[in-house]
Amino acid sequence: MDSSIFVAAAGCLSFFVTLAATILCLLLAFAVIFRKLKLEPSSSELKNLKKPCDCACACQGGEIDNSGEDMTVVLSGGGVWENGGDMAVERQPGASMMEQLVPEITTHALSYLDYPSLCRLSMTNSLMRKAANDDNAWKALYHKDFTSEQDALNPPNGWKAYYAATRAIVTVNAEFFRIVRERLLQEMGQFWLNADYVKCFHATGESFSGYNAVMESWQLAFNWENVADFQIRDVRTRVLSNMAWVTMKAYLDIGAGPFNMTNVYEFHNGRWYMVHHHNSALLTNGGDQQHMQ
Repeated sequence: MDSSIFVAAAGCLSFFVTLAATILCLLLAFAVIFRKLKLEPSSSELKNLKKPCDCACACQGGEIDNSGEDMTVVLSGGGVWENGGDMAVERQPGASMMEQLVPEITTHALSYLDYPSLCRLSMTNSLMRKAANDDNAWKALYHKDFTSEQDALNPPNGWKAYYAATRAIVTVNAEFFRIVRERLLQEMGQFWLNADYVKCFHATGESFSGYNAVMESWQLAFNWENVADFQIRDVRTRVLSNMAWVTMKAYLDIGAGPFNMTNVYEFHNGRWYMVHHHNSALLTNGGDQQHMQ
């Protein structure tokens, strides 16, 4: 009887050992299958994962990973990190080469564009709009188109707004000389601010104060017979919120020295008006004055 009890106990022990080993093997099998399913991409993901690189860089057979928000270029045949892994270079999806440049290079590249081209570039997409609105780009364009004398200036509304205001004043100032050349008295009356503090100093040395007196002086100036043709050069502009002044030199066709001129403008009701005009007198070799309004 003792022998049968021992045999039964040994049989139970073997059963439990076998059951425990079976359960352990099942757990290990489930763990391996789960890990494999977690790490392996699906067929569609694998297709997107391993597609040839068609970027502009020298990938040398690299692959592109589209699994994340940003695009990663894997250089499998090029540079590597110190630990021997592949080098990955991130780039924005759909971004052009221009959009991938560092800010300093972008600003330098944009400095070669003119005013219309920079405005058109800002309308292409959001990234180019951000680059084209960069303050340094407009500062460089201002120095190229106008002057570098105001390099230390810090415009309160930024260089883009200051460039636009300066460009508007230069256009208004050019309109003034068109009116003078064509002797348009009515347009000259609309060009000046109708105020009692406006002043005008003609090349004759005479000065006039007040709107009516200034308009009468221009009527007399347009009747002069010896008005010479002229060219405007060395235009320098300074713009504040509602006031601007322009200095320049006027060269006559007689080949003599230049007139020094200053025009002052004020901003009223959405447009610029002239409030001050000062023209230096120029003597010819014979001592006679040459009129240039």
